[in-house]
Amino acid sequence: MSIRLENVSHTYGKGTPFEQTALEPLSLEIKEGEFVGIIGHTGSGKSTLVQLLNGLLQPTEGTVHVDGINIAEKSKEAFSARRRVGMVFQYPEYQLFEETIAGDIAFGPKNFGLNEAETAERVREAMDFVGLDYDEYAERSPFRLSGGQMRRVAIAGIIAIRPKYLILDEPSAGLDPAGRREIFAQIRRRYEEKGISVILVSHNMEDISSLANRLIVLSHGKIVLDGEPLTIFSACRDALQEAGVDVPPVTQVLQYLQTRGLDVSDKAKTVADGTAAVYDALRRNGYAD
Repeated sequence: MSIRLENVSHTYGKGTPFEQTALEPLSLEIKEGEFVGIIGHTGSGKSTLVQLLNGLLQPTEGTVHVDGINIAEKSKEAFSARRRVGMVFQYPEYQLFEETIAGDIAFGPKNFGLNEAETAERVREAMDFVGLDYDEYAERSPFRLSGGQMRRVAIAGIIAIRPKYLILDEPSAGLDPAGRREIFAQIRRRYEEKGISVILVSHNMEDISSLANRLIVLSHGKIVLDGEPLTIFSACRDALQEAGVDVPPVTQVLQYLQTRGLDVSDKAKTVADGTAAVYDALRRNGYAD
């Protein structure tokens, strides 16, 4: 089971004086259970690509299949397939509109035809997942929450529909470091507990490095790199820079230490991993106990 794109391209305003190609023809498969990071410079085609994955945009050419079903078709099967792909937009709190938190989270399940009992169960489950106590928050207005809490409500609304594929477009944008850590801890937990596929769009290489097991780099509407993140960071820094991005800061430091003669691995997901690698290298060379 997977999301599969075959020779997909997208052009905005095709046939008009404002025609602009956002994605060149590309083929791509995202398999069930993968955690995929997508990164690229502004205008590289990231947002266009992920909106094609659940049918929010239709390809100018090519086809998108979810679990073997062409989601452009006007059929019950295609509608059901599109429902398996949930998307959290950048600044998703702007999508909140109901009077209560519970009402906002319930909107998706209700529209999918679930009865009241099933909907209530999903609302409770989703609120628990994002760390919002049902009894305390269910009847509150979502517009009286902090920015981080509003982001949690928006994510809970997608979690409540139980997507098989979860797309997150810059989910930590505008959050402070504590809010970022909370959001990504919740996303990681969902991925590990439910075995869903996660597609994370981010400009932050640190987020990609610590979470994703596959990295796709876009530049000018084309996929220029696709592989395991730490391998790409270690072997393809020049290509990343040509695409307008760079390796995470921890990798930059480790690679600098390599140029200064320290025999240290530059494959570190986090600052803690990098610190441990430096200490190990120093110990091997007799500089640390």
